[in-house]
Amino acid sequence: MQEILNIFVKSIFIDNMIFAYFLGMCSYLAVSKTVDTSAGLGLAVMFVLGITVPVDYLIQEHLLSKGALTWISPSYAEVDLSFLSFIIFIAVIASMVQLVEMIVEKFAPALYNSLGIFLPLIAVNCAILGGSLFMQEREYENIWQATSFGLGSGLGWFLAIVGLAAIREKIRYSNVPAPLRGIGITFIVTGLMGIAFMSFMGIKL
Repeated sequence: MQEILNIFVKSIFIDNMIFAYFLGMCSYLAVSKTVDTSAGLGLAVMFVLGITVPVDYLIQEHLLSKGALTWISPSYAEVDLSFLSFIIFIAVIASMVQLVEMIVEKFAPALYNSLGIFLPLIAVNCAILGGSLFMQEREYENIWQATSFGLGSGLGWFLAIVGLAAIREKIRYSNVPAPLRGIGITFIVTGLMGIAFMSFMGIKL
């Protein structure tokens, strides 16, 4: 249980998808203009990461990795389908994003319209695929660790985009020099937030 909690906290603050690996920066910068829209996209990303990482873990462990098919027959002990992991992970992500898009359109049409093209583009958000690939690389021992990592990564991305959106809303009332208005000051704020999150690297888990 402690290891699961460690993975969860570490994935939020220390291994944050935005500030540690710069994954998902396109939608992070483009959608973070208002808190409401950012929160909607952040929740969608958190949901997709929380679902796809454990699903991809099960596929990896029981279908793709070498010897995973022994539950079918011992003669498949040498079969290694790991070369298919990349395309399988993408297929799972696309399916989950389609599900999220249908749910948001049905129950929150205003949010669906405000997110626009960026909602279906979650399918190509590198933070989503990065979560599954990091899960594969780190070789988590069970599905609970993989789920903890997926949810923590999603929550970290959510906090990052909502935090930036809140700052950008306040900046509108500030006297920002003309050359830095818009994306310029956003890049500066993002860098400062990244430096702030680096302080969490001192936490020993």
